[in-house]
Amino acid sequence: QVQLAESGGGLVQTGGSLRLSCAAPGRTFSNYPMGWFRQAPGKEREFVAGISWSGGSTAYADSVKGRFTISRNNAKNTVSLQMNSLKPEDTAVYYCASGRTPWGDYALMSDDYVYWGQGTQVTVSS
Repeated sequence: QVQLAESGGGLVQTGGSLRLSCAAPGRTFSNYPMGWFRQAPGKEREFVAGISWSGGSTAYADSVKGRFTISRNNAKNTVSLQMNSLKPEDTAVYYCASGRTPWGDYALMSDDYVYWGQGTQVTVSS
């Protein structure tokens, strides 16, 4: 069973920054699109950002556009989410996920992802 491991979550004040990272020990996902999702208490899991296998194209939810940046380092087999200007409504558990289609573009729907991490908590205080 492939496992993705997120790190970098924590507690931050409004306006602060955090950088989330995702790794997959023992498996390479360098030829798969990757994504970040989040789930707040009482809400459904939602798409945050996606990146193509090459890193050449990205997509963001409107709520984070201009504040969050997704990137990947295929040589290190990692994907990151830089989060700036954080708001209380960004509070959620953040998940990274590995896409279904090799050599694919970014994907927006959770059904397009196969492997998921356990999540990392991000809490933004007001």
